[in-house]
Amino acid sequence: MTDVAADLKGAADTIEAMERTVAAATSRLVELGGVDKNQTLAYELAHAASATAVARAALRYASHGELEARLAFAFIADAAAELAAKTTGREALFGVEPHWLDPVRGFVAACLDPAFVGALAETPGPSHLDEDFTLVADTFHRFAAEQVRPHAEHVHRTNGDIPEALISGLAELGGLGLSVPEAYGGFASGGEHDYLGMVVATEELTWGSLGIGGSLITRPEILTRALVNGGTEAQRSRWLPRLASGEELAAVAVTEPDFGSDVAGITTTATRADGGWVINGTKTWCTFAARATVLMLLARTDPDRAAGHRGLSVLLVEKPVGDAHGFRFDQAGEAGRGPGRLEGRPIDTIGYRGMHSYELSFEGWFVPDDCLIGGDEGLGRGFYLQMGGFENGRIQTAARALGVMQAAYDAAVAYARDRRVFGAVLLDYELSRVKLGKMAAVIQCSRQFAYEVARTMATGDGSLQASMAKAYVCRAAEWVTREAMQLHGGMGYAEEYPVSRYFVDARVLSIFEGADETLCLKVIARRLAEQR
Repeated sequence: MTDVAADLKGAADTIEAMERTVAAATSRLVELGGVDKNQTLAYELAHAASATAVARAALRYASHGELEARLAFAFIADAAAELAAKTTGREALFGVEPHWLDPVRGFVAACLDPAFVGALAETPGPSHLDEDFTLVADTFHRFAAEQVRPHAEHVHRTNGDIPEALISGLAELGGLGLSVPEAYGGFASGGEHDYLGMVVATEELTWGSLGIGGSLITRPEILTRALVNGGTEAQRSRWLPRLASGEELAAVAVTEPDFGSDVAGITTTATRADGGWVINGTKTWCTFAARATVLMLLARTDPDRAAGHRGLSVLLVEKPVGDAHGFRFDQAGEAGRGPGRLEGRPIDTIGYRGMHSYELSFEGWFVPDDCLIGGDEGLGRGFYLQMGGFENGRIQTAARALGVMQAAYDAAVAYARDRRVFGAVLLDYELSRVKLGKMAAVIQCSRQFAYEVARTMATGDGSLQASMAKAYVCRAAEWVTREAMQLHGGMGYAEEYPVSRYFVDARVLSIFEGADETLCLKVIARRLAEQR
């Protein structure tokens, strides 16, 4: 393929065919009675729409040059082939004709040719960030290389703690204040810089490590958004500078044993008492809860369960630093209320280690009135504040997936260059090159979509696109890390190489910040149907 202009036309036609298929499937979903009655179609539709959105971003990337175009074409062709595979044999379910891909089959075939894809194996392509964001990327990449990576394997293998020097170093670099407004000691100045800077920094830190790098800045990001959007001025003035400096470290306590993504049903209560609120209930999967000094807690402040999500509020729960292996704190009782207790039990995980996740038990735990975010005006707004933070968390999780993928790709290329199999360098085999070429295309096109979503979110829009980014990129990370591990052969299964860590870390990405199934059914497919 040498005529890039003609190939751009073929790529555009392919995406239009994909978009027509997604539109037809959306209409069919509505016709059949909606998401709840057609979960399989809705789930497949959500992922198809997400991949198509990434393909559209890839097409814009293709305009930068020949290498960029080749990466984009490989991605678009692969995405179209996967969509065709979804619909084959299920045309009636999707509401499409059996041969919908035929008009662009030539473009797809040419761009899936092993020689075409394999030629991309060692060409990940430029990101096309401007000078300012390139500086952000370089700064956090250097920090990840010098401060994060040297500790990553030890923390993972021993299920250890994040070194305090790493936390303080990230705070000094400004990583904990990327979303905190400048007026409160952070670096957020408004506009696309806030969101895009967060995506860029998160990817680079996660390239160093998911568990002790990129995820460190997620929790303050979520709490910061809640304070900026719903906190009182006194709360912003008190908490935002401390979050930016790292003086206060945050954890988010939302999920409960019986309520994960179904946040509206949570049962942990905060009951009014003299001078504040008394908390009772259990939270689970509260990451970083031991080391954190403040918890962003979603609790039911309206005793009427019929109020549903409108009965939820967000409270700030101050606590001491706890032992990573489990902790218990006690409060003395006072007039009108008994003693309180907060216990944390660690949950061991196969990956994503360092921050540690916990089950938290609150029994009569008291917090003062000024810990209710927004004061009395914040009553009943907790669901919206929490979801607003989680929407930002979704694009940030996509950025974390990018970092894991890039680390896995880098490791796979390096190993394939050095390893000899049956007398030849592993990288010289066609299959190795095709796998690496597809990785390069997937990573770069996913990155470009994440950048676009970040810019859109800076305008106050982009909620659906953020969910699409998380849905697509996190699943892509599972494939990239698996294939990187496979290219290592038996050594990929050994703890001698970090690629096994990338593989187990990637698995969590489709679970937290909105489980893949819930995200696809309750957010993406539902909104597509509503917008039809």
